[in-house]
Amino acid sequence: MPPILSLRHYNHDPIIHSHQHTQLVFGLRGQLDFEINGQGSRIHQQLLAVVPSEARHACHSADGSACLVVDIPDRVWLQQHLGHHADSAQRLLEQPAALRLSPAQSQLVSWLSASPINDPVISHQGATLLLASLAAGCEPIKESQLLPLAALETHIDRHLAHPLEVRDLARLAGLSVQRFHARFVSETGYTPQAFIRLRRLQQGRQLLLSTPLAVGEIALRVGYASQSAFTAALNRQFDTTPRAIRREGRDKSRE
Repeated sequence: MPPILSLRHYNHDPIIHSHQHTQLVFGLRGQLDFEINGQGSRIHQQLLAVVPSEARHACHSADGSACLVVDIPDRVWLQQHLGHHADSAQRLLEQPAALRLSPAQSQLVSWLSASPINDPVISHQGATLLLASLAAGCEPIKESQLLPLAALETHIDRHLAHPLEVRDLARLAGLSVQRFHARFVSETGYTPQAFIRLRRLQQGRQLLLSTPLAVGEIALRVGYASQSAFTAALNRQFDTTPRAIRREGRDKSRE
């Protein structure tokens, strides 16, 4: 059984498994794509995933993410530590779900993530506080409330070579620019412009790995005016260069 509270980092390598204990995964930084019993969600700051015991789940993070994870031992532990909150907590933990934290709950998660959670007292007390707070109430995320992220990503990818305006994305979502911006940040953890920049660089990286196109040509295809601007942006985002990415692709092809 892992520690009750732990900080974990995820990357593009998928994790697919199940375990005999219930788990809560709280987003801290970045985005973690989750699928639990076929139900998909995207976890980032202010959101959490509920993974019931025995539920088969998969997760990965294309650009890396950090999460606070609560591994709950069993129902006996809940009864011992949560008292009259135990039954409400148990009901919360029985079904896969993506939940939105209240501001106070988000502050508690942030405080715990910065605390010495390897200390057993802090770990147990912190998990108890989190679960009691969740049992008292949190907001489920309904599919109908979510932005059409797949359609937005498709639109962005189709127009990477051209200027992309947030108002065009807002129009696709049927929202005002201000409302769209707020919803987008809440649901993805990125501003729309930061997300567009990330998609440009992800696609540019993929073209470097999979095509022999010149770097300057790739830069133009993903919306950068020059090779130098594209190279500088790659370095800031991924701490790498086009040459290093190409070398990585050649090394993998020889494996």
